Amino acid sequence: MTLSEFFGCAFIAYGPPLAMFIFTVASDPVKIIVLVAGAFFWLLSLLVSSILWIAVVPLKEDLAFGLTFSVLFQELFRYLYYRLLRKAEAGMQAFNERDFTVQNRHKMAYVSGFGFGLMSGAFSFINILAEMSGPGTVGIYGHSGLFSIISALMTLCIILLNTFWGVVFFDGLDKRSPVAVVYVVGSHMLISCLTLLNQQNLYAATLIPAYVVMVITLLPHPMSAPHWVWSC
Repeated sequence: MTLSEFFGCAFIAYGPPLAMFIFTVASDPVKIIVLVAGAFFWLLSLLVSSILWIAVVPLKEDLAFGLTFSVLFQELFRYLYYRLLRKAEAGMQAFNERDFTVQNRHKMAYVSGFGFGLMSGAFSFINILAEMSGPGTVGIYGHSGLFSIISALMTLCIILLNTFWGVVFFDGLDKRSPVAVVYVVGSHMLISCLTLLNQQNLYAATLIPAYVVMVITLLPHPMSAPHWVWSC
């Protein structure tokens, strides 16, 4: 039972991202570089958040404090990565022999957001997967037996959201649209703060709004949709 749950939840959380990587990233060396660099920038944001969490001793036990600054640092490093990519465009164009049209810029934004999402998803779920492999049974001490599958679904949502946020955020900066940038930061903060409700086993109050925000993020921004990505 533990192994079947392990593989089931692993495929739920990482199956679609794995397919996205194989079909949209793996064939292009530049995209792989952008993906790895995006994951690295996410790790840098985690490092800075951890330093702040350790430094502010009185608030170390306050989960909301660490969560709030973690989101802010992630978005700060998303912006820094945007600036780095725009400065590196000439070099990437020479290496890739491809014009950086608007669509190709969106593709790079997609890959960078995907890198953020993959690293975030790995850190949020890998420890749960390790425990899930057994021995043991989820919910045996009265906790919710849905914890594993809810965590897998939430991890998938966060990976996809980071991917879409990357496209919307970069597009907002390119078009100098503060609304798009504020939307990304605000929706990221909202979803992250809602996860605090998981302590009271209010999983539906976290999961449903997260997927609603994901759809809302996707619909008004057709360039964040996968339809053009598959042609990469």
